[in-house]
Amino acid sequence: MLKLWRWYQNCLAVHPVRTQMVSSAFLWGLGDIGAQVVTQRTLWHQSQDKKEENKEINIDWRRVATTSMFGFAFVGPIGHYWYEYLDRIIQVRLQLQPKSMKFVTSKVAADGLIFGPLDLLIFFSYMGLTSGRSISQVKEDVKRDFLPALIIAPSCLGSSNKGMLLGSSGLRLSDPWKIRRARADNNDGVPFESHHTIRFAR
Repeated sequence: MLKLWRWYQNCLAVHPVRTQMVSSAFLWGLGDIGAQVVTQRTLWHQSQDKKEENKEINIDWRRVATTSMFGFAFVGPIGHYWYEYLDRIIQVRLQLQPKSMKFVTSKVAADGLIFGPLDLLIFFSYMGLTSGRSISQVKEDVKRDFLPALIIAPSCLGSSNKGMLLGSSGLRLSDPWKIRRARADNNDGVPFESHHTIRFAR
């Protein structure tokens, strides 16, 4: 495991953008699989038909691929340059030392107020359009789900790798307010947009 971690760190040092793109794609895809499992199991537990609890988990691999592509094409490269720029601004403009409490707090605040909402808006729009929904439907989805997801996301932040917060990798969990609507939205009981973004550190 330690060798794998060192190999990953070496890849970050030699090919930072490419490594972030691949790792983001992997983590976003893995997170979507987790979201689908949680959503389906929750629906089964809520169902009055106890036979449904013995059904197999059906993973929508097209959705996993679509989500992974978002991590690969947007979060990986854009997030990499965003956090580099953010680090530079905080050090030069605010004169704060890296890894200090003020530095980390400023980085979290700036990311939550600037990049976080933009990331979430683009994600919802991208997932809606790639699922075949019209622009008007996507607008309605964003109006309904954007603020609740934005409010919940900051409470689910995690950190790792030398204390650097909010890196450009992502995972998702199912939205509790979407569970009841799942049966009406989708025949297989899994709403396509049933997750919100939770970003982990790189």
